[in-house]
Amino acid sequence: MTDRPILHVVSMSGGKDSTTTALLAIEMHGRENCRFVFADTGNEHEITYEYALEYLPRALDITVDVVRADFSAEFEVKRRNLARIAAGEPESAVYGRRKFKYAWTQEAATRALELLHPTGNPYLDLCMLKGGFPSRKRQFCTQYLKTEPLTEYALERIDEGHAVWSWQGVRIDESESRRTRLQGTGACVKGFEVVGGGLFINRPILRWHVADVFEAHAHAGIKPNPLYLQDMTRVGCMPCINCSKDELSAVARRFPEHIERIAEWERLVSSVCRAESPVSFFHLGTKGHRGQSSTIWSVVDWAKTTRGGRQYNLLADATEPTACSSSYGLCE
Repeated sequence: MTDRPILHVVSMSGGKDSTTTALLAIEMHGRENCRFVFADTGNEHEITYEYALEYLPRALDITVDVVRADFSAEFEVKRRNLARIAAGEPESAVYGRRKFKYAWTQEAATRALELLHPTGNPYLDLCMLKGGFPSRKRQFCTQYLKTEPLTEYALERIDEGHAVWSWQGVRIDESESRRTRLQGTGACVKGFEVVGGGLFINRPILRWHVADVFEAHAHAGIKPNPLYLQDMTRVGCMPCINCSKDELSAVARRFPEHIERIAEWERLVSSVCRAESPVSFFHLGTKGHRGQSSTIWSVVDWAKTTRGGRQYNLLADATEPTACSSSYGLCE
C-alpha cells in the first residue's frame, strides 16, 4: 500500500464514538504508532474539555494535541472591504459581480468596523465573518472548525514522512438523517478509503450500534463523558445547532450560562452583519429575528412546550438540575 511508516491519527472530540475509535486504534496498533488530536471549536462545554484533554490522556496514557482554526487573515480582508464601503464606495464596486440579497450601507459598515476584530474563539470568529450562524442546511462549522484543521494536521504528518491513517468515529446509526442520507448511496459509507498522497481514512465503527460503543468503554474501564449522564445525547458543542427540543430544554435547565453565552454571541454577530441578515443561533428566518438582537431565550421557551408549541410543558423544569438522566440508560 505504501512504503512510508504508517501513523494512525485519531480525531478526538470527547464523545462516545471518537473515544471508542481511540480504544480500537490503541489496541490494534499501540500508542507509539498513534497520534490523538482534538479540534477545539470554541463552543465546547467545560466538562468536554476536561474529559478530552485531562481525563482521557490520564486514563489512556496518551497525549492529545489540540488544533484550532485561525481566521486572522479573513478578518483583515473583510475589514478592508468594509472600510471601503464605510468611506462611501458602493458595495458593487467592492465586491464586483457578487450579488447580495441584503446590501451593506455606510452606517452598517461603520458599525461593523468598530466590533469586527478576532476574539480568539474559532466558533464566534467564524460566525462574525459569515455574518450569521450555521444551520442544518449550511453546517459550515464542521468544515471550517473541524475538517480543515484536522486535515491540515494530517498533512503536516505526511510532510514529515509518514503515511497517515485518519481514524474517524463515524457511525451510520448515529441518527435517522444520517442513515437516510448515507445508507446505500455510496457516499461516506466505506470503512476504509484511499484519499491519495499518503492519506487514508479509516472508519472502524461505521456500522456499530450505540450499545456496542458504551460496551467498549466498559470493557476498557473508561468512563463515558459525564454529559451523557446529564440528558445530553451529543457532546460536540454546547449547544449544537442540531440538538433536539428536549436537549435544548435540558441545556437551559442544567447550564443556563451557556445559553446566555449564545445570547451574547447573537448580540455581537447582529452588530457586525448586514441589515436584515439572519443572525439567530437557531435560524428563525429574516423576519423571525427582526428587531431583536438575541432570540435564543425565546427558542428555549418554545423548547419547553408540547403539542407543536401550543402548550407549555409543566414538567419541563421538574427534574433537579443535578439529577442523573441518560438517554442511553447509563444511570441504571
